[in-house]
Amino acid sequence: MPAAQRTIFHVDMDAFFVSVEELFDPSLKGKAVVVGGQRNERGVVSAASYEARKFGVHSAMPLRTAAKMCPHAIFVDGHPERYREYSGKVHQVLNRFSPKLEMVSIDEAYVDMTGTERLHGPPLRAADALHVAIKTATNLNCSVGIGTSRLIAKICSDQAKPNGILWIVPGAEAEFLAPLDVRKIPGVGKVMEKRLQEQGMHKVGDLAARDERWLEKNFGVLGLALSGKARGLDAGAWLDSEVGEEKGPRSISHEHTFSVDTNDRQALESMLARLSEMVCRRLRDQKLHARTLQLKLRFSDFRTITRTKTLEHPSSVDTEVLATIRELFRANWNGEAVRLLGVHAAHWDEESEQLSLEGKTTHDKWNQALTAADKMRERFGESAISLASGIKARFRERTHENPAALPGKKREP
Repeated sequence: MPAAQRTIFHVDMDAFFVSVEELFDPSLKGKAVVVGGQRNERGVVSAASYEARKFGVHSAMPLRTAAKMCPHAIFVDGHPERYREYSGKVHQVLNRFSPKLEMVSIDEAYVDMTGTERLHGPPLRAADALHVAIKTATNLNCSVGIGTSRLIAKICSDQAKPNGILWIVPGAEAEFLAPLDVRKIPGVGKVMEKRLQEQGMHKVGDLAARDERWLEKNFGVLGLALSGKARGLDAGAWLDSEVGEEKGPRSISHEHTFSVDTNDRQALESMLARLSEMVCRRLRDQKLHARTLQLKLRFSDFRTITRTKTLEHPSSVDTEVLATIRELFRANWNGEAVRLLGVHAAHWDEESEQLSLEGKTTHDKWNQALTAADKMRERFGESAISLASGIKARFRERTHENPAALPGKKREP
C-alpha cells in the first residue's frame, strides 16, 4: 500500500494581539490600532491592525515612528496574559484535529494532518471544520494554509489572509511559487532579497531556474536551502524538523529600554534582577541550563557594549544568574546614563552539581521553588512575585510572539 500523501496545515491567527484587544474593547474594531505601548514611549510595535498597516505601520517598528506614520492610531499597552489564554484555547482546538502539532509562536502553529482523512475528511473539508472550530472557541479569525510541506503551508496561509483558506494540491507547488516575490520565501529577509535581486532573481521562479551548484557556489549552504525552498521543499534550519519535534531555542534573552536614560545605580541593578528572572523563567520552561551569560549595555549616544562570562556550573537559578550579570555590570559600567539593558543566556549543558544524601542538588531544590513561583506568575501575572532586588524594577511585560509558558510547551508538573 502506498504511503499517505503528506498534508501539513499552517494555522495563523489574523492580527492576533489586536483581535484579542477588540474582544475586550469592541470600540477598537475597524480602527487603526497599535499594540505594544503608548505613542510617546521608546518601545516597539508588537502588532498593528490591518487599518494601521495601510499607513506603513508594522511590528518591530519604534512606537514613535508608528505615531508619525499614523497619527490617528489608537495605542494600546497590550495584555500578554490575555494572549496566552487565547493561544491556549487555539491549542486545545488544534489538539482535537491531530496530536502532531507545534505552536511555533503564540499565534501560529503547524498541524500534521497526514492520514487523518477518515476522521476529518479531505484537506479542504478538514481545514473548514478547523476554521469554524477556532472561531467558535475564541471568536477570532484565522487563516489556514495547506500543502505537502511546512514551507508551502506557511506561504499559503500568508496568501490566504485575512480569514481565508488556501490549498495547493500536490504537484502544483512550483506553479504556485513561481510568480511570487523571493521575499515570500521564509528566511529571506531584506539583505538576502537584495543579494538575489542583484543576481537577477526577483521571483521565486527565477530562483528555481538557477542551477543548484551555482547557488551553492554563490551562497554556500544557504544556496542549497534556497534551491530546495524554491521548489516547495522543507529545506534548512527549522524546516528540516518534523512537526512537533522539539529542538529548543539556541539562546534566550530579555531587554529593557528605559523611557528616560538613567545613571541611577539602584534602578539599573534592580532592572538587571528583573531581566535575569525573566530569562531564568524561560530557561525553566524549556528545561535548560545556561553555560554562557551575556550583559548588554547601551548608553545615551547609542554606543553598545556586550560582556560575556562562562559559568563553572550551568544554571537556571535566578540568584546565580543575577550574581554573574551584576558582576559584569559593576566591572563595565562607568557611571554613564544607560538607555538599554539586556540579559542573554546561551550554550545549554547538563547540571553538574554533586548530589546530596537525598539525591537532589541545590539547583533541584531552587528550581522546585522557582517553578512554583513561575506558576503563580502564569496565574496572577508577571508582577505577582519577584526577587527582592528586582521589586523596584516594575515594568510592563513586553508583548511578543514567544512568551514564557507558550501553549504546548509548558513545563511538566
